[in-house]
Amino acid sequence: MPDAPLVLVTEGSDPVPLRWLRERCNVIEASPDSAEFRQHVGRAKGLVVRTYTKVNEALLDGAPDLRVVGRGGVGLENIDVAACRRRGVEVVFTPDANTLAVGDFVFGLVLQLLRPWGIFRERAYDPKEFKRIRDTVRGRQLDELTLGILGMGRVGRRVGHIAAGGFGMRVIYNDVVDFAKTGNLPKFPATPVDKATLYRESDVLSLHVDMRPGNENLVGREQLALMKPDAILINTSRGEVLDAAALAETLRAKKLAGAALDVFWPEPPKADFPLLGMDNVILTPHLAARTYTAIENMSWVVRDVVEVIEGRKPKYPAPVR
Repeated sequence: MPDAPLVLVTEGSDPVPLRWLRERCNVIEASPDSAEFRQHVGRAKGLVVRTYTKVNEALLDGAPDLRVVGRGGVGLENIDVAACRRRGVEVVFTPDANTLAVGDFVFGLVLQLLRPWGIFRERAYDPKEFKRIRDTVRGRQLDELTLGILGMGRVGRRVGHIAAGGFGMRVIYNDVVDFAKTGNLPKFPATPVDKATLYRESDVLSLHVDMRPGNENLVGREQLALMKPDAILINTSRGEVLDAAALAETLRAKKLAGAALDVFWPEPPKADFPLLGMDNVILTPHLAARTYTAIENMSWVVRDVVEVIEGRKPKYPAPVR
């Protein structure tokens, strides 16, 4: 396709959307630190990225023909959306692609922390050990607990829906948006509260905020100090919003019962990450959105990439904050 527009794909794609894109464009898969990327970026019309490609002024300076950046995913902190728009470059993303996958994953983490499983694999417990574990291990029922959600966007609402409708939990939340004024209240029982009440009353606190300016260490020492000593914290949003060192101190002081993190800052975490080696902490390598369906959904950002290249309006333009 010698006359077809060039699109660079920097972090891979599900094969079906990638094949669809190849039928319409010249596609080159190249990481942004490669010689091949530098060779071709100057004539690229489209750029398809995921989490780790930084679309900033420096990259844009080398891409004068660029018309659209497609982010396969939800978070936009690796893309300078305002800088793109100043240059006439559209930014598109997939806000609904991984909502269900992340919601599922949150409760997998919650259940592992609140319901110790005592799993055996290599050998069966002898009768005495089997009975001892069965008689001593106890968990907590979710219908008796309050779920606090910091950030009631798409994923926060999915988590709240599962909690209220599936487990019978009380749900409270805090968000920068007043949904009573916008008319976009959650469609399940959920009570808006101020941040202090959110931290004080949550048995499970789940973070679902983006990385807008000011959200760095949004949950730190002061906020953690308000939480119940038997509460747990889940972060599947962005690593920057949580002070990991403060969380480690709180857990070691037994002022919090447990935590699960799927995101980190920096990512991947370094060898001295403060939460390593703790029995009441679950650490996973940014897996919450990694289902077959969610990966394909995120890869279909290529539809909007082609829409823009061909002069049409995209379905999911990125917001500018």
